[in-house]
Amino acid sequence: MKKIFTRSSVDPGAKENFLNETLFHNANGYIGVRGCLEEGVPNGTDTMRGIYINGFYDIIPMKQAEMLCNFVDKKETMLNIADTMTVNCVVDGEIFDILTGLVIKHTRTLDMEKGITKREVVWEAPSGKQIEITSVRMTSFEMLSLFSIEYTVKALNFEGDVRLISVHNPDVTNYSDPSDPRLAAESMRNLDVKDIYADGESSIAIAQARTSGLRVCSLVHHALTAHDGAAVRSNATEILGKQGVYTGNVHLGKGSSVTLEKLCLFSDSVRAREPAGRAVRELDTVLSNGLPYYYKKQEAYLKEFWSNCEMEIDGDDDMQNAVIFNMYELLQSAAKDSHASIAAKGLSGEGYEGHYFWDTETFILPFFTLTNPALSKMLLRYRYSTLDKARENAGLLGHKKGALFPWRTITGTECSGYFVSGSAAYHINADIAYAFVNYYITTGDLAFMREAGMEVLLETSRLWMDLGCYNENGDFVLNVVTGPDEYTCMVNNNYYTNVAAKYNLCWTLKIHRLLREAGLLGDLDEHLGITDEELAGFGRAAEAMLLPYDEHLGINPQDDSFLSKPVWDLAKTPKDHFPLLLHYHPLHLYRYQVCKQADTVLAYFMFENEQSRDVMIRSYEYYEKITTHDSSLSTCVFSIVASRLGLKEKAYAYFGDSAKLDLLNTHSNSMHGIHTANMGGCYMAIVNGFAGLRVTEEGISLAPSLPKDWNGYKFKFVYRGRLLKVAIDKEAVTITLLAGDDLTIRVFGKWVGLEGKREKRIQMEE
Repeated sequence: MKKIFTRSSVDPGAKENFLNETLFHNANGYIGVRGCLEEGVPNGTDTMRGIYINGFYDIIPMKQAEMLCNFVDKKETMLNIADTMTVNCVVDGEIFDILTGLVIKHTRTLDMEKGITKREVVWEAPSGKQIEITSVRMTSFEMLSLFSIEYTVKALNFEGDVRLISVHNPDVTNYSDPSDPRLAAESMRNLDVKDIYADGESSIAIAQARTSGLRVCSLVHHALTAHDGAAVRSNATEILGKQGVYTGNVHLGKGSSVTLEKLCLFSDSVRAREPAGRAVRELDTVLSNGLPYYYKKQEAYLKEFWSNCEMEIDGDDDMQNAVIFNMYELLQSAAKDSHASIAAKGLSGEGYEGHYFWDTETFILPFFTLTNPALSKMLLRYRYSTLDKARENAGLLGHKKGALFPWRTITGTECSGYFVSGSAAYHINADIAYAFVNYYITTGDLAFMREAGMEVLLETSRLWMDLGCYNENGDFVLNVVTGPDEYTCMVNNNYYTNVAAKYNLCWTLKIHRLLREAGLLGDLDEHLGITDEELAGFGRAAEAMLLPYDEHLGINPQDDSFLSKPVWDLAKTPKDHFPLLLHYHPLHLYRYQVCKQADTVLAYFMFENEQSRDVMIRSYEYYEKITTHDSSLSTCVFSIVASRLGLKEKAYAYFGDSAKLDLLNTHSNSMHGIHTANMGGCYMAIVNGFAGLRVTEEGISLAPSLPKDWNGYKFKFVYRGRLLKVAIDKEAVTITLLAGDDLTIRVFGKWVGLEGKREKRIQMEE
C-alpha cells in the first residue's frame, strides 16, 4: 500500500487551510515548516505561518501575580525564525490568489515514501487565463538544514508574461492566542534582524534572539528554469527593508512552464559558532550535489525507516492510513542530533511553545526503542545532558539531594508557571527513569546505562528518598504531588506516582548490580557517591511503598483523598464545556472525582504486575465513568489496558478515537500542531495492546487479539539486534525472525523457538 495522504478541495476555506498547515507540514527533526500557502492568506484569516528549529529558543518573562520564593518567572519558547516559503505568482498583471478568480482544482498530498509534500492548483484568473501551479516541498533527512521548494507554473490556455516573486523574510513574530493556555498569550517579536544582504540569486539574513542571545541564519538561493519554449526575461534578488526579494520574469507560451527552485538553508548558534558560515558551506554542498540527489537520499532514508517499523492493517484502509501517518509524523518530530528532543507538537506548530514534556519518554520513545534504538538512545542522551539543571530544579523546590526533571522545558529549565499541575508532577522523574530502563531491557545496552542511565536512575531515586517519608504504619509515602491526571492536583500518595517511584527505586538497584556483575561499575560508586547504606535505603523504601487500595470498592484509589470527593456529573455537563480546563476554575475541578486523562489506568499498563487482574478490571470500570479524555494522552491508554484485560470492543473503540485524532481534528486544536504523544500511544495500542507485546527482563511475550473489523495486521520491531515480524489473522499468529541470532519467546504463555528466517505459526486463542 502506498504511503500517501491526499486532500482535495475546490473551495479551501480558512478553517480547512489552518488545519492543513499542520497536516501538510514538513519536518526532519531539526527544522519544521508549516504547510502554509506560498501566496499567504488574506488579512484577518487565521494562519500560523512559521518555520522552526528544534531547540532554538528565546527567554521571555512570565509574570506571577504573587512572586513567592523560587516561583518560575521566565520561560523558554520556540521561535518562528523566518518566512522563506513565500512565492507570489503574477499572470499578466493578475496576482494568483485562491480567494479570487476560480479555483478549478486544489489538491495537497503528503508522500511518506518520498518524504515530500505536493500542492497542485488549477486556477482561472478573472480575465479567464488559466494556470497550473505545482509546488513540491521537502525538509531533507540527508542535509538537516535544507528546506526546498520547487514551484512550477504552466500556462494552460494563453500566452503571456508571468512574474514570480519569492520573499525571504527574517523579521517575523510568533503566533498567539490569549484565550488558550496551550499557546503563547502574546504575539512575540523576539528576533532582531542583525544583517541581511543579497548576492546574485541568493539572500542571507542573521537574526538574534533578544534575551537568550542565540543567533540564527537563514539563507535562500534561487534558480529559474524555463521549459517547452518558455523564455526567462530577467531575474534578480534585492533587499527591500528587512526582506530579501527575488523576482523572475518569464514569457510563457501556451502549454509551456517555468520552475523556480528555492533552496533554504538554516543554521543556529546552538550547533555552530558561526551559523552564517555553516549555512554558506552547506549551500555549496547542496548546489554541488543538486536537488535530485537529495530526493533520492530522502527516499532511501525512508525506505530504511519503514523496513524496521512498517505496519499493515488488512480490512480497514482508513485506519491503515491513519496509523502510517502517525508513525511518519513521529519521525518528522524527533531530533536527529543531541541538541534537542521531541516537542509536544513536534515541529508542526507553536502549541505548548515547543516544550518537551514527560510525554516524550512515556509515549514516544517506546516506538523508537522498538524500531530505531539508535535514535531512542540519542533522545535519552539529550535528557541526560539536562541532569545538572534537574539537580538545580530540585534545589529550588527545597530538596537537599537528587534531581527533579521539569514539567515543560527546552534546555532543562522549568518553564511551567503553574506549579500545581506542573512542577508538582514528580512522576516525571519515574517516567524518564522508566524510559532508560525500557531502552536497556529492549537493547541490552548496558554500556549506555554505565554512561548515562545509572546516574539518571540514581539521582531520581535520591529525589524519592528526599521527598518521601515513613508513616506511623511503616509505609513509605509521597505527599503533595500531582499525578498524570491534571484535574486532581497536590495530593498524597497518587497511585501512579507511588508505583512508578517503586519501579524507579528497584531498577536503580538492578542496574547497579548488573554493572557490578559485568565488571562495568569501575569508579562509578566513588564518582557518584554511592554507598551500600544508600542502596539499602532504596530497597527498603521500595518494599514499603504505599500503593493505595480501597477494600470496600476493591479498587486502587487515585490518591488518599480521591474517593472522599463527590463525583462530577459528566452526563449533565454541557458539551460545549469540554475541555473542562477551559471552562472551570482549577480549584473547582480539584474538588471532584473527575479525570482529564488516564492516571491509575496508565499505571496498569506500565506496571501491571503490581495488581491482580480483578483489581485492575474493577478500577478500569470505575475510572472509565469519570474520565473526560480531555487530554490526547488518554484514549490510547484506555485502549491498551482494555486489550490486556480482554475488553476487546472497548479496546477498539478507544483506539479509533486515538488513531484519527489529528486527521479528524477531534480535539479541535490540531491546527496548532500535531499531538505527538498520542501518535506514539496509537502505535502502542496496536503493538502493546492488540498484539499483547511485552518486553521484560525475561524476554519477549505476545498474546495477540484481532479487532473484529480487521482481517489481520502485521508489524515489525527490533529486539537486541534482531528484526522480527509478527502477522496476526483470524486463525493464527505468524512470527518470523528476519535478522539476528536465534531467539525463544513466549506466545500465549508457551515458549516458542525462532531461528533463521523460518516462520512460526501458532493458532490464535480466544
